[in-house]
Amino acid sequence: MPLAQTTSTHQTIFIGCAGWTVGREQAATFPEEGTHLQRYASQLNCVEINSSFYRPHRHSTYARWADSVPKAFRFCVKVPRQITHERRLVDCEEALQAFIGQCTGLGERLGCMLLQLPPSLAFDEVVAESFFITLKQQYKGPVIVEPRHESWVHATSLLMAYQIAQAAVDPSRLSTDTSPAGTSEVQYWRLHGSPRIYHSAYDLPYLETLARKLQITTAEGAMVWCIFDNTASGAALRNALELSALLSK
Repeated sequence: MPLAQTTSTHQTIFIGCAGWTVGREQAATFPEEGTHLQRYASQLNCVEINSSFYRPHRHSTYARWADSVPKAFRFCVKVPRQITHERRLVDCEEALQAFIGQCTGLGERLGCMLLQLPPSLAFDEVVAESFFITLKQQYKGPVIVEPRHESWVHATSLLMAYQIAQAAVDPSRLSTDTSPAGTSEVQYWRLHGSPRIYHSAYDLPYLETLARKLQITTAEGAMVWCIFDNTASGAALRNALELSALLSK
């Protein structure tokens, strides 16, 4: 299985999971030796770090992870809940500085950051713009937002202004999140499993349709990510490998 899925335009499609655990069901697909991350990175070309949402990691930990994967591998790091859920994007400058200082240990393998917002956080343009200004002053890379309050349907112009991408999500939480929105430079799919969130696997027809969408989007020049978060029953890794194989044909 190739590490990267590349179209005729030489743009990479990043396919991975929320976390890099290699379960028994897919263990035979991966090398026996190495850490879970090293084994995972031998077959997939990106991963979403969700543990950063719950607790900080040292700069040296991120650096060790970066050193253990291929050069083309990329990490998406989830912004801590202290910022999104506790402070709710307000007065976050010091917390952001600490977080960014930690995850820049990934170096060039830091692909993007994910900002998943609480369902109770309504769109407030003043608060959101102030936060995006602060974030962009400290971090110049791609930023993905996953809002979960319907009022964020009115945020599109602000997201475009600050080059923030809105994730396409399944199951959908908003009337506008079935397709990527915001900046067209980055498009990010986040698939949690449907109908049973975090558990259900995606079937082959769904993945075939998704593969065509990703190829079209990549041909248009966007950097494309697709992360499977249906990890509770091991479906994420299987689906990521299946999609990777479809894109490699």
